Amino acid sequence: MQSGLKKTKSWIVEFQFDSTLKKDVLMGWNSSNNTNKQIKLSFPNLDDAKSWCLKNNLSYEVEDQSYKSLKPKSYSSNFSSARRTSWTH
Repeated sequence: MQSGLKKTKSWIVEFQFDSTLKKDVLMGWNSSNNTNKQIKLSFPNLDDAKSWCLKNNLSYEVEDQSYKSLKPKSYSSNFSSARRTSWTH
């Protein structure tokens, strides 16, 4: 599996979690009448996301971006004797 950076440059608006979940009697699944948890809107920049929230009278909270540190490595590092875990396929 490869971990690319294709869709990581956008800003996402998510609605806050509503804790009024009900347990389904038959299957045991969690259910809710509030479907806003399923909605995720993405915007190309922070200003567009903020203006959409203000236009729709929604309060918002900006979380800091987390950056993934990438270690450059080669294919041969999969077979190195200094590898901590075994390489499985």
